[in-house]
Amino acid sequence: MRKKLKFVITAFLTLSSTLFYAQNHEIKGTVTSESGNPLEFATILVKGSQTSTTTDALGKFTISAAHNSPTLIVSLLGYKTKEIVARDHFVDIQLEFESNSLDEIVVVGSRNPKKSKLETAVPVDVVNLAKIRNTTPQTTTNDILTYLIPSFNSNRQSSADGTEHIDPASLRGLGPDQVLVLINGKRRHTTSLVNYQNTVGNGSVGTDLSAIPASAIKRIEVLRDGAAAQYGSDAIAGVINLVLKDNAGLEANATYGSTSRNDGQTTNLNLNYGSKIGNKGGFINLSAEFNDRQKTNRSQNHNLIIFDQSAQGNFFAYDFADDPAQSRQIDDNLLSQNGLKRDDFNFQIGDAKIQNIQGFFNASIPLNDQIEFYANGGVSHRKGTGYGFRRLPSETESVVTSIFPFGFQPELNSVVTDLSSSVGFKLKFGEWKLDVSNTIGENKFVYDVSNTNNFSLGDNSPTEFKAGNHSFLQNTLNADITRLYKDVFSGLNVAFGAEYRFEKYKIVPGEEASYVDGGAQSFPGFSPLNQVDEKRNSVGVYGDIEADITDKFLVGIAGRYEDYTDFGSTINGKLSLRYKILDNLSVRGALSSGFRAPSLHQQYFNNIATDVVDGQLLNSGIFRNDSEVAKQLGIPKLKEETSRNYSFGIVYSPLKQLHITADYYHIRIDNRIILTGNLGNDAFGEPVPELRNLFAQYGAQTGRFFTNAINTTTNGVDVVIDYDLNLGRGKMNLSLLYNYNDNKVDDNLHNVPAIFAGQEDVYYGPQERSLIESNTPKHKGTFAVNYSIDKWNFLLRNTYFGEVVRDGFPFGGIQKHNGKVVTDLTAAYKITPKVQVAIGANNLFDVFPDKQIYENSYYGVFKYAPVQMGTTGAYYFGRISFSL
Repeated sequence: MRKKLKFVITAFLTLSSTLFYAQNHEIKGTVTSESGNPLEFATILVKGSQTSTTTDALGKFTISAAHNSPTLIVSLLGYKTKEIVARDHFVDIQLEFESNSLDEIVVVGSRNPKKSKLETAVPVDVVNLAKIRNTTPQTTTNDILTYLIPSFNSNRQSSADGTEHIDPASLRGLGPDQVLVLINGKRRHTTSLVNYQNTVGNGSVGTDLSAIPASAIKRIEVLRDGAAAQYGSDAIAGVINLVLKDNAGLEANATYGSTSRNDGQTTNLNLNYGSKIGNKGGFINLSAEFNDRQKTNRSQNHNLIIFDQSAQGNFFAYDFADDPAQSRQIDDNLLSQNGLKRDDFNFQIGDAKIQNIQGFFNASIPLNDQIEFYANGGVSHRKGTGYGFRRLPSETESVVTSIFPFGFQPELNSVVTDLSSSVGFKLKFGEWKLDVSNTIGENKFVYDVSNTNNFSLGDNSPTEFKAGNHSFLQNTLNADITRLYKDVFSGLNVAFGAEYRFEKYKIVPGEEASYVDGGAQSFPGFSPLNQVDEKRNSVGVYGDIEADITDKFLVGIAGRYEDYTDFGSTINGKLSLRYKILDNLSVRGALSSGFRAPSLHQQYFNNIATDVVDGQLLNSGIFRNDSEVAKQLGIPKLKEETSRNYSFGIVYSPLKQLHITADYYHIRIDNRIILTGNLGNDAFGEPVPELRNLFAQYGAQTGRFFTNAINTTTNGVDVVIDYDLNLGRGKMNLSLLYNYNDNKVDDNLHNVPAIFAGQEDVYYGPQERSLIESNTPKHKGTFAVNYSIDKWNFLLRNTYFGEVVRDGFPFGGIQKHNGKVVTDLTAAYKITPKVQVAIGANNLFDVFPDKQIYENSYYGVFKYAPVQMGTTGAYYFGRISFSL
């Protein structure tokens, strides 16, 4: 009886406790990504009930269920929904990314932490660089974006001084300085280099994307819309945000390649290592990269100087003849007997030789549930060798024949050092979030000129010169506050903040021999007269509200005020809208005003350099706007560029894995800053004595200035189609990218000094105009097929670069370069789950731009212009990748 009673009591207590517990079954857990990072705003729903909750900033949640072992449904935009049976009081849940990168949550374009690129009111591209870089033929960020973003273009230059060593890039056909670059959402500093050699982006100062190792980048977000009201100066064409890696593990990659002409050999070695810190989602990620690219030669004529042997056995040097029948073949044995080689006489035209060593880090450490410390930064050390115009022995005012009896081709050697760091804290006060950061960066460009002479020094001239350097430093202090009101409308995100920025620009003179009396041929050094040490600061405040008025209707409003110590203040605003007509069809649009402050470089850069002016090599000066010569000519002070941006587009997903976006844009820029043409000659190329005498006082024959002289209008369309499908046992992705872009310069110039009345084609001529209007393709499209099956992955990509037109005014001709298609092909194979090998080609069929007409090719030397796909030709590579 006692045993029975004990059994009944035990059973009763057990049942009671079970029933009681069933009413109060509490579950705690964390939700993280595959890389172990906490995911905020993930939704946890108890299946079969209305009970739900969301994760906090550390990915943590607590939820109660009505019974034991409930099934939890975990979802987050951009990740695969997951169901898990919670048999314990604590669960650790990992979510996988959706296979289609179009669904990824983005940082730019919206400060709402829950917006994917398909839900923003403006177009945003997401390039999952960490995923694709093992199979793409390109290794640098500039090259990768050229083939993946329809309105992005970048070309390597030749015989263009420092521009050979930092490739100028454009978005929507605008200048390199009209697109803002961010790292993890923080403003990146520009280079210290001014592009002034009549290349794309002439007169601009861009950001060196290649200073950040591609191995350190997780993904790249490209906002294709004016965003100055959100992010400040420079964001007229859009914003490029580089999101750094935060993964754990080890990755190593080695690539070797060469062109079809057995030059331009590249070696790329990179290493990435990441590790978790603590158990609250902290991490550190380190990257190191080495890149070596040898020069290419694409000159038109390889025997520019003809040698003969007289009866006395002496060499005589002659200028090459236009008529090949008058040329004689150089005898290699005869050259060798005299300690010479054929390369001593070739004209080097092509890609510069570049060697780059880089390191970068990215780290985050949660200090507690409310405070997170983060930091990132790195160093890039680049050495480059480019080539100036060859000096022939007959150029008796350029060549010291006792030193260079056969003439010479100068070499410009650069050392480019780039340093950056960003540190900050993210703090949580209830539902409010505060992000405070300081970002500092510096770019320094040191010049050394070799294989040249200073003619004025005669036999005593050195052949190598330290030509000076320039540097740019930028320090940005930010405070950003955000809050998401989930219960206001269908979601209201509020953001506001302030920014203080300090900038400093310097030019340091070279050694005296590099600049005295004409200076070193090809690149005279900076003199004490060129010395610059200028600084400025600016203060900005912004407000940004984005509201889902309903589940279908989104409205965004942003405003920004900025004040600069050197030119004054500006106010800009933006309105953006998105409306969901159907569940799979939305329309979107935006209108905004914008601005770009004149850079310190444009205000204070000055030098004397050798340039081709109307077919002749002359010393041409670039003079400061506050210089005496500028005042004598009436050159006005620089002011900011202003812009108005309009866009309208659709987002359509007829199938779950098929996404189509199409966006029209209109950009109007007033008071655009340009670099004038070479002033000193008239429209017919004849010297103007009054100007020549004025410039001669400053060691030059012609002169140029920065000025607000033009207004431009840009109209275009972007189309992006992306489709994932299963094909047999494999998966295929098809993508079609297309951009139409039309840039026009207004016919009427403004701010032209009276002395140049009637000389508008010299002040800003057809050549300078063509660099904006027609030197980048109006049409560009890419169709790519990516197929993976078992251990194999195949990439086939065709990119169409449309027609461009170059104007060689006043003595060159107008030439159309027909559109061309470039084919990329890659095959990759996973030897093991951790080791992959790949082989492939960029420009498989060795396609080049049309050959230049004689008038535009500097006497037939420049065979190809650096337009469209560039002048490298076919490039073949092999790669091995390892991960652990």
